[in-house]
Amino acid sequence: MKKGKIFVVGFGPGDREHITKRAIDAMQDSDYIIGYKTYVDLIRHLVTAKSIVSTGMTEEVSRAQEAVRQAESGNIVSVISSGDAGVYGMAGLVYEVLIEKGWTEAEGIGVEIVPGVSAINSCASLLGAPVMHDACTISLSDHLTPWQVIEKRIEAAAMADFVIAFYNPKSGRRTRQIVEAQRILLKYRSPHTPVGLVKSAYRDTQNIILTTLKDMLDHEIGMLTTVVVGNASSFFYDNKIITPRGYQRKYTLGEEKQPLRPHERLRKEAEPWALDQELAAREAGQDQEPVKNKKSSLELAQKAVALLDKVDTSLIVNQPIEEIFEFAVSPGIANKQLTPEQMRCLADVIGKKGTLEYTPDHRFMIKMPTATPAKIVAELEKAGLLVMPVGDVLNLKACDFCYGEKAESIPYADEIASTLSGMKLPKELHIGFNGCGMACYRAVFDDIGIVYRKKKFDLFIGAKPVGRTAHAGQPVAEGIEPDKLIPLLTSLVEEYKENAHPNERLFKYFKRMKKLGHFNYQDVSCKIEIEPAPCGD
Repeated sequence: MKKGKIFVVGFGPGDREHITKRAIDAMQDSDYIIGYKTYVDLIRHLVTAKSIVSTGMTEEVSRAQEAVRQAESGNIVSVISSGDAGVYGMAGLVYEVLIEKGWTEAEGIGVEIVPGVSAINSCASLLGAPVMHDACTISLSDHLTPWQVIEKRIEAAAMADFVIAFYNPKSGRRTRQIVEAQRILLKYRSPHTPVGLVKSAYRDTQNIILTTLKDMLDHEIGMLTTVVVGNASSFFYDNKIITPRGYQRKYTLGEEKQPLRPHERLRKEAEPWALDQELAAREAGQDQEPVKNKKSSLELAQKAVALLDKVDTSLIVNQPIEEIFEFAVSPGIANKQLTPEQMRCLADVIGKKGTLEYTPDHRFMIKMPTATPAKIVAELEKAGLLVMPVGDVLNLKACDFCYGEKAESIPYADEIASTLSGMKLPKELHIGFNGCGMACYRAVFDDIGIVYRKKKFDLFIGAKPVGRTAHAGQPVAEGIEPDKLIPLLTSLVEEYKENAHPNERLFKYFKRMKKLGHFNYQDVSCKIEIEPAPCGD
């Protein structure tokens, strides 16, 4: 079999002028292009791949897994990231997926990381020269890193006077992080510190704002914005932010004739602040002062390090690594009532560091840092709670079961949940279960809808619940015998799992393939004709 290869390509800010030749060559040599939809759209005109797979923002793992699967099948694959693929990009995740499969460089598929221009570089070029001195990048997204860790990183960078580039500063739901970052920085820096806000660098929607640390929140900041905060030496000049490198200590910028010639500036004696200068002078016999009680700068530094044992270690930033555990909890498939004891258990388990969000699916979404997820699950299950995985998995949504004739259908819902719930899929899939023919729980608006009617089941497939072309699922079968239901659902879901693209919803798969199982696709979408609005005067 032909040996495949993965290129992990960073294509820079997105415009043609700032994509490297190697990046273009790699993408044009590839059979598959895999990436976040927005990024794919930026480079689509540059590639000729036989297949382009674009997925949503949170589908990084499925993208990496699909890339490895295609490369193992002998294909050449480019996994693309904007900026540099090794800076908050896909490079590390691709390697993680490969490591899980036992990959080695000597015997496994080929992997090449193609570097690109990261946002800190592209944005800095538009702002002037803000990162001429020591700088760092900090992502304000706490989806993968606990906020407590991010706070300490901001604090450390602020104390050390780094120029800071904030990535992912704000989103529709994450609004407090940039506010907290400003608060921390103002503890150590002047409110007049220069700040540059660059949105969509080198793209058609590029926007650049120069402001100050005090006023930065008065301007629009979003996910496409990179926030560059200067250090104590940074200054504004003619709509630019300049951070001096420090050459003014070595020669005078305003003088035509410099006190030191270029080669003389590199001599050690031209840098009297360096740690090893006094010691070097002493060893060379050039120290004119008595050396009996004199300590060099290097010796003083070594003595300071030796004193660290006596330092209050609570002042040192030392954050243990914690995993972020995300999961869902409910009182049960056929039960929507929480007891006070269960609510207390949830509060105790989540604590102050976790978050709890109620969803329309009658579930609680929980996100919390922990190194012992199994212990957490055991505590919740002991309290009688149902713990479920989240992400691209199969979820069963059942109606409230107002009993009467519906009580007969509860065991079937439980059996579906025990058989299929939590199955890993290309995209999150919802099965809606209604306990009677009224279908008041709107199961027909889920990916797969099941309606219990006259001791048998009706089946609906491929609903599209949102958008201008929203529609209910296509009715595909009536009167399914109870003993036939689980095998039928299992075969449909496994077919979808095996053949769908990453991030492809069931209705899109059904429409693309024109068939699911032995059910043929019919277009049931509703095209809405919009009447033109009259123009104003």
